[in-house]
Amino acid sequence: MEKAKYFLAIDIGASSGRHILGSIQDGKLVLEEVYRFWNGMDDIDGTLCWDVDRLFREIIEGMKKCKEIDKIPVSVGIDTWGVDFVLLDEEDNIVGQTVGYRDHRTDNMDEEVYKIISEDDLYARTGIQKAIYNTIYQLMAVKKQHPEHMEKAAAMLMIPDYFHYRLCGNKVQEYSEATTAQLVNPATRDWDYELIEMLGFNEKMFQKIYMPGTKIGSLTEKVKEMVGYDCQVVLPPTHDTASAVMAIPSVDEDVCYISSGTWSLMGVERKDADCSAKSKAANFTNEGGYGGKITYLANIMGLWMIQSVRNKLAPEMSYGELCDLASKETIESIVNCQDDCFLSPDDMVAEIQSYCQRTSQAVPETLPQLACVVYNSLAKCYTEKLQEIEKLTGTGYDRIHIIGGGSNAVYLNELTAKYTGVPVYAGPGEATALGNILTQMIEEGIFDSLSKARECVAETFEINIYQ
Repeated sequence: MEKAKYFLAIDIGASSGRHILGSIQDGKLVLEEVYRFWNGMDDIDGTLCWDVDRLFREIIEGMKKCKEIDKIPVSVGIDTWGVDFVLLDEEDNIVGQTVGYRDHRTDNMDEEVYKIISEDDLYARTGIQKAIYNTIYQLMAVKKQHPEHMEKAAAMLMIPDYFHYRLCGNKVQEYSEATTAQLVNPATRDWDYELIEMLGFNEKMFQKIYMPGTKIGSLTEKVKEMVGYDCQVVLPPTHDTASAVMAIPSVDEDVCYISSGTWSLMGVERKDADCSAKSKAANFTNEGGYGGKITYLANIMGLWMIQSVRNKLAPEMSYGELCDLASKETIESIVNCQDDCFLSPDDMVAEIQSYCQRTSQAVPETLPQLACVVYNSLAKCYTEKLQEIEKLTGTGYDRIHIIGGGSNAVYLNELTAKYTGVPVYAGPGEATALGNILTQMIEEGIFDSLSKARECVAETFEINIYQ
């Protein structure tokens, strides 16, 4: 019997990371979590930062587990959140701090960018929706607050690309993650160097962009010695949203999806970007996806609000229990999940209550009431975004695929089907890691296309339907 081939996805989110091995057994996809670790931003003298050295140690520890259980991967790929980056000098030492996207260093940096290029012109060039944490505003903060850091930087690597560099020694930039910088030309799929020059950013620090599925090298001698084996490093769509979209269990081209987790990313796949004024007004973004496709979507605050409320009031309660308790509440208050006040508040509970008070609605007092307000608000927001997507694309969608961890939120799925009036297909839950693994499998020849990979996803995982 031929030994199974294993592929390792290292999926690092804003609150946790995990190593998941994927293989094909009896024609079905099999996922096995071999390691999990905590993640979060550290407050370093008032600045929210990522400890990338600690995270890399966790990456290595998880890779060691594969050796311990005798399941050596053919390849490994890392995906993370978007927009954050590491600056390296000529000796490959980190320059400055690795600041996280929730830090307030970007306050007013949009105004500095718009002194050089208008908000409308910037969207027309990049197709990326404005978010104050986007890399473009972070780099402007570096330029204004620490110009010596930008001058010293010989390389800028987005977070997953930095970790890939630590694994194999090659500095490259993966396409999907690069687009979250708001500095990529959506037609050429390359850096907009004219825009970079206009903004006064250090052009030499931008690395060559490669597409997902690219094999970028084997492990360095140092890493091989630490983990006890060698394997290839293959670029997945390193932006977690783009990886998750790969795992949609449908071969239909016109599919509406919600990648549901800390953020809710709702959209469709397109061949070309829509950088029109109408698209900008609706606050949609054109991020990169597998095969050079565009993941045309709206960023919605998502389960970050639920996580924050639960962590404050009942950190031991399971999300399943919280969903069930919320479903029994009758409070009808709705908040705008897109409001910036919910991005990084000191106290999410107080922020939700304050919003309801300001808008003359019933103020939620208990955890179940707060959760009920958030879940209903998200479902209402999904409905509004579905209507906008259909208007912008000229296409009607007869179902919504909810993928990612949030696909397990039964009450939210029920509300989404109720509010939108279309069936909700929920699952798979491990969409991001699965998309990462599928990319590696396609590169290895296990699947000859993304469509075949998605067929296998549909045949392997239970998809729950709400209508």
